[in-house]
Formats: sequence, C-alpha cells, structure tokens
Amino acid sequence: FSLSVVDRYSIVSDILPEEEPSAAAPTARGQGVMNDYNGKILTRGSSQVRSRFVKKNGQCNVIFTNMEEKRQRYLADIFTTCVDIRWRYLLLIFCTSFMVSWLFFGIIFYTASLAHGDFEEQPAAKGDGLRMPCILHVQGFVGALLFSMETQTTIGYGWRCVTEECPVAVITVVVQSIVGCIIDSFMIGTIMAKMARPKKRNQTLVFSKNAVIAMRDGKLCLMWRVGNLRRSHIVEAHVRAQLIRSYVTAEGEFIPLEQMDLNVGYDEGTDRLFLVSPLVIVHEIDRDSPLYTLSRADLETDDFEIVVILEGMVEATAMTTQFRSSYLAREIFWGHRFEPVIYEDRDRYKVDYGRFHKTYEVASTPHLSAKELEEDLIPRSLSAFCYENEVALSCGEEEDDIFDSSQVAGKEKTEERRTSKTPEQHPARAAEDLQSSIYIYEFSGQF
Repeated sequence: FSLSVVDRYSIVSDILPEEEPSAAAPTARGQGVMNDYNGKILTRGSSQVRSRFVKKNGQCNVIFTNMEEKRQRYLADIFTTCVDIRWRYLLLIFCTSFMVSWLFFGIIFYTASLAHGDFEEQPAAKGDGLRMPCILHVQGFVGALLFSMETQTTIGYGWRCVTEECPVAVITVVVQSIVGCIIDSFMIGTIMAKMARPKKRNQTLVFSKNAVIAMRDGKLCLMWRVGNLRRSHIVEAHVRAQLIRSYVTAEGEFIPLEQMDLNVGYDEGTDRLFLVSPLVIVHEIDRDSPLYTLSRADLETDDFEIVVILEGMVEATAMTTQFRSSYLAREIFWGHRFEPVIYEDRDRYKVDYGRFHKTYEVASTPHLSAKELEEDLIPRSLSAFCYENEVALSCGEEEDDIFDSSQVAGKEKTEERRTSKTPEQHPARAAEDLQSSIYIYEFSGQF
C-alpha cells in the first residue's frame, strides 16, 4: 500500500479498545458513522479519497513487495513469464536468444578451426598432400559466425560446410541444430500464445461508467450495464460482483479490504448472459445483501468499491477471457435508471451506443435503505391481513346464523311431518320434505 493508504488505515489503533467496539460509536480521526451488518462493523466516512482496488480498465491496482526469491520463482515458470511480459521485452529476449546462440556456436567453430590450424596456411585439395580444414571456406571469426547462422537457420548457401577432419565440429553442428529447434519452438510458441491470448478481447467489452440504485418490481436494486462491441459472441458469459470495503470484526481485528459477494442471480441462473445486445445487470438489495442498510445519505458519505467481473469464452478461439471494472461509492447514482439503447428498425434491431452510459433521474425513488423500506411495509401488510381475517370471521358468523336458522326451519318441518299424514297419502309433501333435508345436509357439510 502507498503511504496515504497506510495513513488512512492507521485509525485501527484508535478503534481497537480493550472492550468490544460498539456498532454505533463513531471512530476517531474523521471517521463517521459505522454500520453493523451480520456482526461486522463496517467503517464509513473516510476523510481521503479511496484508492481503487481495480481500475476502470480492469487492471488491479496492487503492487507486490518484499517477495522472497522472486526471480527464481519467475524463472521457474519462464513460459508464463514470457507470455505476461510486454511485447518490447519479449522481442528483446527473442533477438537476444538467437544472437547469443549464433555467437556461442560461432566461437566454438572458430576455436575448433583455430586448434586444427586452418588459419595458418591456405586450404588445398586432399590429393596435394595438405590437410583438409574443419570447415571449408572459413578464413576467420566472421566466417565461423556466418557458418553458425547458416547451420542454425538451415539456410545452407552451399559454400561453407563442415568436413570429416574435425569430429568436434561435427558434434557442434548436431548440438546447434537441436538447440536451434528448441529455441525456435519456444519463441514461436510464446509469440503465438501471446498473440492469441484473449486479453485484447477485453477492449471490445464495456461496462457503464456509473452504476445506479433504483426501484425495480417494487424492490430496491443496484444496476449496471454491460455490452459487447463485436458481432462475435462471448460463449457461456456470466457476471459476478463483489463489494470491497474495510470493517472491524467483533474481536477488534481490522480488515482493510474485505470481499463480500453480491448476488446477481446465481441461484436462479440469471447471471448467465446472452450478450448480443447491452444488458442491465441487477443486484436485488435484500436481507442477504451487504447493501441492505445503505440509504441515500449513507451512499454520499460511504467508502466502498464494487468490483464487477464478466467471464466467458471467446467464440473465435474458445479461450476463456475475463473483463473487470469497478465502481466507487461516488460513481453510483441513487434514483437513476439507464436510458434505453435498443430500438426496432424495420426488420431488425439497432443498438445506440451513444446512450450506453447515459442515465436519467427517477424522482419517485425513496431515499430509505432496503431495510427501512421493508420495516415500513410490514405494519401495512399486517393490518391488511388482520382486516381480511376480520372480514372472513364476520362472514363465518353470518354463515353460522344462516346454518342455525336452517336447522330451526328443519326442526319445524319435522314436527309438521310428524303431525301430518303418511307419505303415501301426501306424496308431494313427502318429496318437498326430502328435498329440504338434503339441502340442509349439504349446507352443513360445507362447514
């Protein structure tokens, strides 16, 4: 961390008393209100501007220091090191490796020829009784260097060649050919891997400059927009989000950069994207959200960062890519929504990326947190439930009265039937009494 960050986090000594810290107690040195969420005391109100953990272009703002055996560890994984370094350094390594190998084997050829005595007298035919040189037409070090280059690059101009007089020269040609193949394979593989790496694919993936908080379907939600500038798709694209902020544990331990997940629909599968046109990613601020107690007033003074991540496979190469961005608290607009960017144009749809980052204000958005909104709605729902129960009980009492009156009427009809004649003498009255009894039975069966 830089010096400013260390100074900003130096308040830890002031907020670590012997007893457990209180969630409502303000911290020293400019720290304002502290929020208690799931047993975590979240610090707020830093007097300095927060340094980004992840930059807008996706680079992580982290520097590693005091690493033991850093060079040995990087050299142990030399291939990944060459792929990760900048192009200028890779090309420098590429040129240096070839020139060093040419020079090294050229020195060996020159030494072999010098030891053989090829430079003392002019080479002649073997039939004249003179010795054959180790390498034909090599008059000095420059000739040996040219022969080394021709051997390793397999150019073969047909002028210089090794003879049978020097076994050392023959062995050197064999070793140089093998070493040349290894260097070619390594360097070409590294360059191809670096060129095919999907890192540059991130340049055509964009996140909105700002995030917004607004109501959607009656719930307070955090939203941001993501888009793909290419016609080729990102296969199996999915998004993730994390809230990064500092907090103090119940035991008094200060954690400067705690990462908490923001649910963007993992359980429902809505985090999987069909990224053909720009999409708005929604995080519902519910009881499980770290932003559950965040209100508009808190957003203006809070100090946190939301890191958003888009992952998927590049359709052309089937290689996995990841694009990152982040939003500080001051980059989140409360009570705003994104302007629509997709329109129907004749028989197809048109995407206007000129409106991709634009938002508009929604005045009806409440300034309360999701927790306060939920607590405000509970009494209303309970009163409505009691009213519905009252109505149901009243209806039940009326039905009981109807049932009692029906029983009284049935008893009166039974008494009349006892004093009347038999059913054989009055068949119409008997049928009427039977129908009344069936109605009373069915009515009582409903209760």
